[in-house]
Amino acid sequence: MKTKTKIAEKEFDTVKTFRAIKEIISLEMANMNFEQIKEYLKSRSLPTPKK
Repeated sequence: MKTKTKIAEKEFDTVKTFRAIKEIISLEMANMNFEQIKEYLKSRSLPTPKK
């Protein structure tokens, strides 16, 4: 007896999304020096949770 498995269409493709985000960040950081990169990351990081 053969069974057929249907593959549902993905509503959200995580890998595709994160690759696109990574590409945007790479383009934004392409001509930055180390200090500029540190500031860029600091300005876009999430706040650390308080315990």
